[in-house]
This record gives sequence, structure tokens and C-alpha cells, in this order.
Amino acid sequence: MADRAVFLDRDGTIARDVHYCRRAEDFELLHSVPQAIRLLNENGFKVVVITNQSGIARGYFSEETLRQIHEKMKNELAQHGAHVDAVYFCPHHPDEGCECRKPKTALFLKATKELNIDLSHSFVVGDMQIDIDAGKALGCKTVLITAGSSGETRIISSPDHTCDELLEAARWIIDRR
Repeated sequence: MADRAVFLDRDGTIARDVHYCRRAEDFELLHSVPQAIRLLNENGFKVVVITNQSGIARGYFSEETLRQIHEKMKNELAQHGAHVDAVYFCPHHPDEGCECRKPKTALFLKATKELNIDLSHSFVVGDMQIDIDAGKALGCKTVLITAGSSGETRIISSPDHTCDELLEAARWIIDRR
């Protein structure tokens, strides 16, 4: 039997949206994120981060730097008893036309295969139209986070649910199990 998952965008959803986060020191989890992810973990959801990181293609930072940023994220979550099951990223420039850049679904499908995920019982949570579009294409329920670091709604969309922060999204997801 396949598992349920919550696919999370990184910047603006679980971390402060820093324009091309180029150093681990610049990475900062949003306030209630560890609690939200722990709640998802405790309720049987796999938690998977799917993130576009075109800063690599643009030469702003390396894959090694991105690895360090994600290690910092994992370590900070672990300090609060939370964890992500996997992190997938697209390193390509938007103009490259790759299949892994959201809103395309290749990274989600790779995660689905590698982690034995049932998309029909899974969720995509993010702060941008591309996250919602990817979730809809996959047949997942979608949640739009409207207030990242800036407190502004970035898009107008048709997600299944809209909320201010990941903790509220996690509670909504758990209520839908």
C-alpha cells in the first residue's frame, strides 16, 4: 500500500523567502514550520520538499551550497522533533524547458516512485501559482499559503484551501485524512 504525502515548496512556505538564498546563514525557517512538519510526521504523512532553484543555473550558488542549506533545514527541524523524508530540486534556468521545474511534475513523479506515494491521497502546499498548478496536474489536493515572509498574497488561484501559514495548512490536511 502506498503512503500519503505532503509536498512542500521551500521558499515562502517553509522558509523565509530570501531572493536567491545563496548561503546557509541566510536560510531561516518560518516560525511555526517545525511544529507543522512534526504534526504531519506524527499523523503518518511523508513530507517531501520540491523546490525550483534556478540560482544554480544562474551561477549564484553551487549544488554544494544548496546541500548545505538543506542540511541546515534538516538539522533545525530535527531539533524540534520534525523531519522531511526527501528534498528534490530543479537546478535549471526557467528558459531551459526542463521537465523538473515546477509547475511541471517530473520531480513529484520521481518522489512518488522512490517513496511509494499515493498521489490521490496526497497534498501539495506552496505560496505560488506554480505549486497549485503542479498539485492539480498530479491529482493532489492543494493548499495555498498566502503570507510568506512579506505577508502578501502572491497569486489568485483555485486551491482546495487557502491559509496564512503551514501550521494552519497542516491542521487542515490532517482533518481531511
